[in-house]
Amino acid sequence: MSTGVGQFSGRVALVTGGGRGIGRAISVQLAAAGAAVAVNYRRDTDAAADTVAAIESVGGVARAYAASVDDADAMQAMVSEISGDLGPVDLLVCNAGIASRGNSVADTDPAELVRVLHTHAVGAHHACRLVLPTMRQARRGDIVMISSVAAHSHGPNGAPYSMGKAAIESLAYTLAKEEMPHGIHVNIVAPGLVETDMGVRLARAIYGKREMDDLRELDATFPFGRVCQPSDVADVVIYLCSDQAGYLTGQRIVVDGGAGSARTR
Repeated sequence: MSTGVGQFSGRVALVTGGGRGIGRAISVQLAAAGAAVAVNYRRDTDAAADTVAAIESVGGVARAYAASVDDADAMQAMVSEISGDLGPVDLLVCNAGIASRGNSVADTDPAELVRVLHTHAVGAHHACRLVLPTMRQARRGDIVMISSVAAHSHGPNGAPYSMGKAAIESLAYTLAKEEMPHGIHVNIVAPGLVETDMGVRLARAIYGKREMDDLRELDATFPFGRVCQPSDVADVVIYLCSDQAGYLTGQRIVVDGGAGSARTR
């Protein structure tokens, strides 16, 4: 268990896709608030190890766990390992995601559709199903789904991604009703475009700028003069899992600076 002093001291958090981008920011902030953090990753061992090292360097507790979220058996083994190492998970952030390739529905490879839906929605379902039995015994449980404005804006040339995010939101709303009697809060955070590796890939598809490598080129066109940062999203996750948000569940918070645009994470 975490020995840190903070509002999440004694809690165990699992962040899927927790080694990079938004997931890294969430992992770091949860650990800074006292949680012991399980950093899930699929392939990028170095990124996950770097996130764990960053947390440990300031006295936090974290471990990296490899598992593809769409593999039910791998996820079950991972959750069991986390429970043995850190304790039962009472705070789950379903963040793992992949971008779609920016094709129209007519030109989308069926295998891509299945892969994106499984990563975003089926993987989140596996994670929730596996942690719920012990989370129900905790003083408080939290599940946060990292969605996207794409789930409601439905822009062209991104149906697999939009469908995956819409499905994870449907899961969240259902869970919020089912788990309320068990003291579990389930909420959604829906960012707009965020400065991450995935954000660069999505921006290239959205703006047709295949040569774009730095999203800060877009700062002047965004609210408050900057593109959303991973820490902006992590701040909202921390709030939703805190006692200050003790009466919130089944809520969707959009983190796009108030743009209300069709841009995607």
